[in-house]
Amino acid sequence: MPIVNLILIMVNKDKISKDHNYREQGESMHSKVRWLTEVSMLAVFITITAAFKLPGLIPGTEYQLSAPIAVAICAVFGFSKYITAGLLSSAVGLILGTQTILNIGIAMIFRVVVGLVLLGFGRSWLIITLAGPVGSGIARAALGAIVGKAAIPLVVAAVPGMIFTSIVAWPMMILLKKVKVQKGVCLKNGIQH
Repeated sequence: MPIVNLILIMVNKDKISKDHNYREQGESMHSKVRWLTEVSMLAVFITITAAFKLPGLIPGTEYQLSAPIAVAICAVFGFSKYITAGLLSSAVGLILGTQTILNIGIAMIFRVVVGLVLLGFGRSWLIITLAGPVGSGIARAALGAIVGKAAIPLVVAAVPGMIFTSIVAWPMMILLKKVKVQKGVCLKNGIQH
């Protein structure tokens, strides 16, 4: 659809009045700035929460606090903003030295799986509750395949974090929905705090 719109704009370029064109460019620029700002804030949110690890009962079973937040971001803001914010977060983590290429690869598998689950099955309570554990399970299995070690112990070690993600993802999604609605109200009324 965006390609069709681009072609129509190119074909009708001479027919669009300059006044309309300037107004459209201003709205487009405002929309782009809002999109970039929102994605950047989401990336910071993911990056900061990824730095916090929830301790596990067994060493190596710690879990990032960002997993349920990532599921909620995907459910509320959509796959495009979610994956872009995730990529930015991974790039920042790599630059800061808190993540390796392997960490980023596993995180991207998690993000893509969560996104596909939500895109394919919707945003009901059950799907949001299960998207994180499914993403974590597949990402841990991929890690096992990459490093050539048994994937089952890696998946089992992630079970406490999967349970945490299942419990926290839905309330986090409700919270982020309220934030998004409030942002829309503020923008509509021209209120900025």
